Amino acid sequence: MTESMYQEIILDHYKHPQHRGLPETYDAEVHHVNPTCGDEVTLRVRVVDGEIAELGWDGEGCSISQASTSVMSGLVSGKPVSDALELEARFLQLMQSRGTAELSEDEADELEDAVAFEGVSKYPARVKCALLGWMAMKSAVASAGATPAEPTTAEGRAS
Repeated sequence: MTESMYQEIILDHYKHPQHRGLPETYDAEVHHVNPTCGDEVTLRVRVVDGEIAELGWDGEGCSISQASTSVMSGLVSGKPVSDALELEARFLQLMQSRGTAELSEDEADELEDAVAFEGVSKYPARVKCALLGWMAMKSAVASAGATPAEPTTAEGRAS
């Protein structure tokens, strides 16, 4: 893909984010902030039988942080937590590549729109933006595993 196609994917996810909005019922909620630039994301997740049954988020910040969170949410929703964490690890490797990643066709297929952020990896200051939502998801599923089986509602009571 060309750089302009990647930019289009990022802008499309920024303008039309997937899974934006916080679900009422959830097992864990996390709030992550990038202190360098002020990007923020709040993410809620519900895990059922080891699978991300529901994931929703809200946030503010640059197009990279918001679009990356959108891409991540679309990739991991409905997937086993283990698969979501493998995708997070692959995305982290991509972001740490500084633009030198050599993805196999299978790896690129697994990451889908997330490959559009490969160019971001050339700019260390922007890598944190791209990782914000992914780190929030990783924290949320870890917290969900440590919580009681009964999910929390937005009012803070067990449902």
